[in-house]
Amino acid sequence: MQASPSIAPRVRTSTSGKRAINLTLSSDVLDAAKHLAINISQVCDSHLREVVRREQERQWREDHADFIAAYNATIEAEGLPLDEWRSF
Repeated sequence: MQASPSIAPRVRTSTSGKRAINLTLSSDVLDAAKHLAINISQVCDSHLREVVRREQERQWREDHADFIAAYNATIEAEGLPLDEWRSF
């Protein structure tokens, strides 16, 4: 028997692929940002994008740590491939 797919609630999206969400921020910071005409959505999006990128990199390094260690050990023991033809 095949499981039925779960149905996620529909959220209005724009053509840019963005979604509206609820977000709780410190009121003093929010007020200051509004006073300074800072685009809160843009700042949150760009900062979250950077945090996600760093976390993905960290996760990749963790997931591939065994391979990287083995590769580095091989290079240490055998040298770089084609190293004898390197001119610098």
